[in-house]
Amino acid sequence: MLMNNKPIIVVAGEPNSVFSEIFCKARIKQKIKNPIILIVSEKNFTQQIKKLGYSFKINMVNKDKIEFQKLNNNKINLINVDLKFKKTFDKISNRSNDYIDTCFSVALDILKKNKCLGFINGPISKKNFLNSKYLGITEYLASKTLHHKNAVMLIYNKRLSVSPLTTHLPLKEVYKHITKKKIINHIKVINKFYMKRFKKSPRIGITGLNPHCESNFKSSEEKGIIKPAINYLIKNKYKVSGPYPADTIFMQNHSKKFDVILGMYHDQVLTPVKTIFGFDAVNITLGLPFIRISPDHGPNTSMLGKNQSDPTSLIESLKFLDK
Repeated sequence: MLMNNKPIIVVAGEPNSVFSEIFCKARIKQKIKNPIILIVSEKNFTQQIKKLGYSFKINMVNKDKIEFQKLNNNKINLINVDLKFKKTFDKISNRSNDYIDTCFSVALDILKKNKCLGFINGPISKKNFLNSKYLGITEYLASKTLHHKNAVMLIYNKRLSVSPLTTHLPLKEVYKHITKKKIINHIKVINKFYMKRFKKSPRIGITGLNPHCESNFKSSEEKGIIKPAINYLIKNKYKVSGPYPADTIFMQNHSKKFDVILGMYHDQVLTPVKTIFGFDAVNITLGLPFIRISPDHGPNTSMLGKNQSDPTSLIESLKFLDK
């Protein structure tokens, strides 16, 4: 297979997760043209895959002297980050925080210095790793790359993608973070991505915040914020419309009109899209200096070592970048 030798950078994430299993299954099921560089604890990774009965040759990579032209996927290209535990733990805790942060730092340093196809991270326990400092990994990476204002979450499927205007906020806080400026910037970031990646301006449906886009009060977010933002975007030639009630926009006759549905909060759009597509969707962070993808599954410690986890989302993530 021809390769352009721009690598795909993969951070394994939480060491006590099913990612090692999923990574091995993805390698077996899907041939990837471009080299994959896995950033992980070699000891932790090899212990886990050995228990599962997998055997792969390892190519140890020096993070400071990566010879991209010599890389291929005949072996697992691995950058070792020591997991400084006396033993391998079988549950998630904040004891692995420094390890995960170091893995991200190594990845971000490579991405800053080299042209790569993109970055994939394995599952992270937000509760333990982020410690309320960031709302999610999207915000963590936006802060690390100094792109706080432009980071946008897109759950991508070629039939229909969704994007939440706000991410991991309590519902009682959502309305405080909905502004005309934020909606306009969000749409611009999505449009820029679709134009660059797919050479088209996407059709975007925008939901309201309140049930049926109505409110019992004199003013509503739909009237005061969302509709004015939509009007501005239409005047500037963006293919947007709305606001639409969230309880009907995902009905087949409605959703097929759109490439992307923008919702006001996380579960308003992620719940239906996961119901429709299951694992056949990938979580992309837009607005960073690189494309970042997070496979759509969590650490799932309860399945650790059982060899029953589904690699579909990681496979779709790799396929998306392997162009």
